[in-house]
Amino acid sequence: MRYISTRGGAEPVDFVTASLAGLAPDGGLYTPQEFPTIDRPAQDEPYHVTAARILKAFAGDTIEYDIIEGLAAKAYGAFSHQSVAPLTQIGQSKWMMELHHGPTLAFKDVAMRFIAQLYDYALGLRGERMTIVCATSGDTGGAAAAAFAGAENVDVMILHPHNRISPVQRVFMSATGASNIHNFALEGDFDQCQAIVKELFADEQTKRRLNLSGVNSINWTRIAAQSVYFATAQAQLGADAKIRFVVPSGNFGDALAGYVAARSGLLNGFECHVAVNANDAMARLLAGENLEKGKTTPTASPAMDIQVPSNFERLVFEAAGRDGGVIKAAYDQLAKEGSAPLPEKAIGPLGCMGFKASSVTDAETFVEMQKTLEETGWQVCPHTAVGLHAARHNPSEADIVDVVLSTAHAAKFPETVKKAIGQDAPLPLRAHEFTSRPEVFETGPMDISHVKERMVALSRVTA
Repeated sequence: MRYISTRGGAEPVDFVTASLAGLAPDGGLYTPQEFPTIDRPAQDEPYHVTAARILKAFAGDTIEYDIIEGLAAKAYGAFSHQSVAPLTQIGQSKWMMELHHGPTLAFKDVAMRFIAQLYDYALGLRGERMTIVCATSGDTGGAAAAAFAGAENVDVMILHPHNRISPVQRVFMSATGASNIHNFALEGDFDQCQAIVKELFADEQTKRRLNLSGVNSINWTRIAAQSVYFATAQAQLGADAKIRFVVPSGNFGDALAGYVAARSGLLNGFECHVAVNANDAMARLLAGENLEKGKTTPTASPAMDIQVPSNFERLVFEAAGRDGGVIKAAYDQLAKEGSAPLPEKAIGPLGCMGFKASSVTDAETFVEMQKTLEETGWQVCPHTAVGLHAARHNPSEADIVDVVLSTAHAAKFPETVKKAIGQDAPLPLRAHEFTSRPEVFETGPMDISHVKERMVALSRVTA
């Protein structure tokens, strides 16, 4: 199994190299040279075994199956539910897939726990140390911090927009107590943080000096690991079930993972409704509108406050017939001018890939949180509520089952939950280890020179 860049200017690499590198050298995203065909899991197959089989298919001959299964068993042993991603029925032909049973109460734990195990294993074999840089709109940073805390061979540098994530989200990344985890609260928005990460990877001197890698959803292994729970949902509901997945989306990684699962034969067809907030880039892009570097609007669902969804590049690469040249031209123009039309050859195929999208306002989000409480007795986080609202107001066909991804525990957004439903959302006991420790993070300007200087000072990678 080899991996190629969406921009066509990098040599194919193997799975481990693609994972450790994050971005391709030409600035593109790694994607499989061809998609494998993977047997669907049985209903009673343990989650870590399903994960190992799927990840082995994407790893090819770079790692033995027994090793991958051991890494997966360690990664998912930390979850509070043995199913890892259980389904809960919330209505007639309507289910919620709970992805918040990991240590930091968000779906990012599912992929990040495996990546941490993979990196530790691979770097140990190579005798290397690495610096991971991570831009986060809320949950990725906490998941990365918790997964890599205390890792022998990795320093983690987390960039987040100051005062644009919830305090509970922040505590998961700033109170690990681990000396290898470093946090930067930068004055600006997530897209600017993400842009700095891309600039760091484009700087070859800094990339070599820090032995830089990334674990944002641009990392292919994140996508592969997230495809697992789409496969287990199909297995739980039955091989013949027709499913529409409703996915709250910011950077488009989770929805793309569903597409990857379908391309690999793990689903019975593919239908995905992408639910976005006022930052409606994915709704516009799926309609064929321009790539735009617009300003983000702060919302009640902050992890989705993104205007340049990075993983869309992988989808438009597929829609454009895997023409790396037209992808490079579009994203070069976006970087230079702040706007770029989609490749013309991609616009038609985009409408035939199983995706639809809709935008949900904060007011609608709050109403949905209240309705869900009244109908089920459950508190849901605002991001999950965006998905639930989209499912409610964009009904599927009668023979199709809806699975709404519940991306985070309500307790990660206590102020928003209180405002919406008038109830406190207490943290589960397993999260109290974070709140019992002091937070450690530093504030600073949204400036690449500042970030680079601090990263060099803190990294323990030896040049």
